[in-house]
Amino acid sequence: MEFVKAFVIGGLICVIGQILIDNTKLTPARILVLFVTTGVVLTAVGVYQPLVDFAGAGATVPLTGFGYSIAKGVEKAVNEYGLLGALTGGITATAAGITASIFFGYIIALVAKPGDKS
Repeated sequence: MEFVKAFVIGGLICVIGQILIDNTKLTPARILVLFVTTGVVLTAVGVYQPLVDFAGAGATVPLTGFGYSIAKGVEKAVNEYGLLGALTGGITATAAGITASIFFGYIIALVAKPGDKS
């Protein structure tokens, strides 16, 4: 049942993204920023944690989960280091994901022929 919950919640988040792509003039980059920011805001107001507890990876893997990780990292660092933690906590908490995306992006750029769509 755990996998079904993750699939449904993660799928719903992706459906929202697809609806935004199909029915608005928002660019994918703006939708990405919107999802990450939404994850931070929902975490700050206490709405996203129950969703993570319910759906697990279905809520933490999509882009809103990246915002959740940033917010949790900042919260933890502020509790440990004070105001300086607000500047360092988000990057510390998400360093592995950021590193992986840079590394794999580089590998794909070596293998594929990156370029403009035009």
